[in-house]
Amino acid sequence: MADGDLHIQPGILVAADELEEQFIRASGPGGQNVNKVATAVQLRFDAANARHLSERVRARALKLAGSRATKDGQIVIEAARFRTQEQNRADARARLAELLRRAAEPPPKPRKKTKPSKGAVERRLKTKSGRGQIKKLRGKVSPE
Repeated sequence: MADGDLHIQPGILVAADELEEQFIRASGPGGQNVNKVATAVQLRFDAANARHLSERVRARALKLAGSRATKDGQIVIEAARFRTQEQNRADARARLAELLRRAAEPPPKPRKKTKPSKGAVERRLKTKSGRGQIKKLRGKVSPE
């Protein structure tokens, strides 16, 4: 296991050669430093061809990535929150790890269908008819 590998969970690993990092210039405030130094990180992970991901995790990761996923099945994460390359690099890797961790969660249990008890249905219908009676009494009184 290489030094740059990203360990997500037991059994889920992103090898260093599956990650592609590109340093770009960050936008926003920062003075001349922003114009001179490429501190922002663009992390690309080819989820469609990842070796250590199951098919379910791969599909769920691409779905959770949303607009960060390309048509080719790559997940692109841009990190420009910090002023140094190292911090932005660690931030991008942490965000990718969190995305894959959420994708690896087991699916929720299926919902168990329930229906209201007979007494609850009767109480609801009784209050409903009571409401109708109150509304009926609000009408104009006929002169008899």
